[in-house]
Amino acid sequence: MLLRKNGIEDLQTNRVSRLCFPGSHIDVIFHRSLKKYLELQFLMMTCSIPSDAVGRRIIRNGEYGTVLYAGKVPPTTGFWLGVEWDNPEKGKHNGSHEGIQYFRCRHPTGGSFIRPSKANFGVDFLSAVKKQYGLNEDEKDAEGGTQSSLAFGSKIVETVGFDSIKEKQMQLNTLTDISVDECAVSLAGPKEEIRRACPNVKQISLSKNLLSSWKEVIAIASQVENLEILNLSQNKMKFPSTPPPASTTFCNLKTLALNQTGVTWTEVLLCATGWPALEELHLAANDISLLKRPIDGLHNLKWLNLSDNLLTDENQLLLLADLPRLETLIFSNNGISSIHFPDVEFGCKTKMFPSLTHLIIKDNRIAEWSVINELDKLQKLQSLDCRNNPLMDIEKNAATVKQLIIAKIGQLRFLNKSEITPEERKGAELDYRKKYGLDWLKAGGNQDPNKNNPSEEFLAAHPRFQLLCDKYGAPEDGELKREQPFSLKSQLLALTFKCPDRPDQKPIEKKLPESMTIQKVKGLLYRLLKIPGSELKLSYESSKVSSCSYNTEYNLSHCYCQHCTLTLLNYLIPVKDSNRNHNHNFRPCSAFF
Repeated sequence: MLLRKNGIEDLQTNRVSRLCFPGSHIDVIFHRSLKKYLELQFLMMTCSIPSDAVGRRIIRNGEYGTVLYAGKVPPTTGFWLGVEWDNPEKGKHNGSHEGIQYFRCRHPTGGSFIRPSKANFGVDFLSAVKKQYGLNEDEKDAEGGTQSSLAFGSKIVETVGFDSIKEKQMQLNTLTDISVDECAVSLAGPKEEIRRACPNVKQISLSKNLLSSWKEVIAIASQVENLEILNLSQNKMKFPSTPPPASTTFCNLKTLALNQTGVTWTEVLLCATGWPALEELHLAANDISLLKRPIDGLHNLKWLNLSDNLLTDENQLLLLADLPRLETLIFSNNGISSIHFPDVEFGCKTKMFPSLTHLIIKDNRIAEWSVINELDKLQKLQSLDCRNNPLMDIEKNAATVKQLIIAKIGQLRFLNKSEITPEERKGAELDYRKKYGLDWLKAGGNQDPNKNNPSEEFLAAHPRFQLLCDKYGAPEDGELKREQPFSLKSQLLALTFKCPDRPDQKPIEKKLPESMTIQKVKGLLYRLLKIPGSELKLSYESSKVSSCSYNTEYNLSHCYCQHCTLTLLNYLIPVKDSNRNHNHNFRPCSAFF
């Protein structure tokens, strides 16, 4: 193996020197002489370590990691691999041993040293395909016969034609969709082998494998001429830092998934010039915090997934506003709290996101109604998912929040995955008009068009209110009554307790909550009269019905009387006596025992 001249700092001194190898990122630390270095290389070859081991992805016992060092670790003997694990809990240190830093980790306990024999560097693409689809040549019937047997319990059944089915399966050239997720794919394999074996493939899923560089992805994709869908999610890869050479490798690619790959937005834009037909791009969970305005690429993009990133600044979102064909934007769980389209005032439509019809902003920090007002500026927005935002908890009733959003965004057809019916929209808009009618009047609104002059502040908070007045008419005075505030007093029932068996006992008057159960009423009477609940026989009498009373132990046994509330009891009695045509409105009632 040749050495780069600038890779040897000093072979004559005792200080540590560094070597670099052509075509790899291996750094080998050696002392004093080239002889020790050559011994190290011999050890590396005998351990069957790839020449480009540093930077490669490995798997060990189901845990994924990246090799950041390969070499000796004195005072131990033999060859070691320094690995940074994706799960830092599986590591032991930060890449140092006895005071010497061999490699650096993002997490203080994310690294460890392992022997090469413990690391799986993966397999080539075609080997994984053959194994995944049961097409390995060593699985052929040794005698080449067409007859085999299957065991069902103790019975042996002879089968005919299984080999012919297997022969059909072995025709890789018929495959159009290939999925080799979690198959430890790390390499493209022999040149042109994929092209010869799988000429008709259009869709490939390579999620959670051992691909370590975009260069290896190109080596695979360049052999699949009709590739339209490619899933590379959960492959921690190194992406180009400079624009890659012009190529037709991805000229037909329409869908690309790069979730959890560690890619940055800058790297995406560098590669995007080679994706001229791309319509769908998934970039979830990549810790992306900064965006740039796409200039030379992504002009045909219709679907963009940026969920689970770190895009908290609304200005970053606006950098995507010029994508001419973007229809669906997934911006969930980014921590964003505000959205504003500064090019137009309230009540007008923005030129930003001209084709956007579906917006998903759930699991964020949106807490202001002004954000919903801004979304009404979008020209074509039809579907919104804003679940799990603080805004959704502003009102006590979730249905009220839903109504307000529907009323504020006029063209919305779906909200939080539920279709909005015409009746639901009409009801929401009418209720909105009533709910804020008094505020409208106080702000200068008037049923007389000549006197109607609501303030700018009101119109900014309720941009569609005047439009709703034009649609349904201005709210009448009778519609603008304020809702009575909740009070405990309004939720109490006046009860009178009488004891026929104790003439000396004066009636006891109490105001009890409507939600109080009969069982708790018995407990109260025990405290007042010192009579055990088991000896109490309650009857109920109401002014709503005839003078006859109802034994709660028997007449209402069907409603499990002990747990029946006073409200339910007060309702059930007139229902049972409905043939008497009495008034069933709630009135003060009495009970006796």
